[in-house]
Amino acid sequence: MKIFAHRGASGNYPENTKRAILEALNVGVDGIEVDIQSALDDYMLIHDSWLDRTTSGHGKVSDFTAQQLSLLDAGNGEQIPTLQQLFDWNNNKTLLNIELKHTFELEKFATILNNNIAKGVITKGNILVSSFDHHQIHWLKNRLPWLHIGALTSSIPLNYAQFAQQLNAYSVHVDKSFVNKAFVDDAIARGLQVYAYTVDRPEDMDFMLKIGVHGIFTNYPARSKKYLANIIT
Repeated sequence: MKIFAHRGASGNYPENTKRAILEALNVGVDGIEVDIQSALDDYMLIHDSWLDRTTSGHGKVSDFTAQQLSLLDAGNGEQIPTLQQLFDWNNNKTLLNIELKHTFELEKFATILNNNIAKGVITKGNILVSSFDHHQIHWLKNRLPWLHIGALTSSIPLNYAQFAQQLNAYSVHVDKSFVNKAFVDDAIARGLQVYAYTVDRPEDMDFMLKIGVHGIFTNYPARSKKYLANIIT
């Protein structure tokens, strides 16, 4: 089962920051999940549309420039990174799952992806873009047919994973509190990868293994990786 560092190694370091990302790389995860929001002139790694919870700032991310946002404390002296910084730090070492939050100018986002691929900063296979906004990932899939997209859900729809298949998604990302074997079996039959969020407890990891989930998002990648290694071997 794959291990994705949720917002980096966010259980031990400020979420979506350089320290959390570098620690996840150090652990040797299968992928790193981050959230991006649109600033006035760039894409920033931050989960909330409002600055208050995770930074020293106040107001909405979209009302500030990247330079203004870089002056804020995102926890323990960390800054809010840009999307380009994420690509540079990762240096194609692992899969990047970029979750679109409150984003706009998707053409600009597509251009950033293409530019990094053209420069060899990252390969196509190491990019996965996900969102609860299925309109956004639908647009991106049409714009970039090569792109792997992940469809997020916090429910079990009546037709199970049909929505993800209709989006031509690579993966479906499910809430650990709702997912069951029927959903996983349906998704697998449709050719989808199934990744569950956010899984930190051993009991939840046991259940995800039991029902056939392919990967988990965890705040504690080192601890989760060690636990899975011990029970699988």
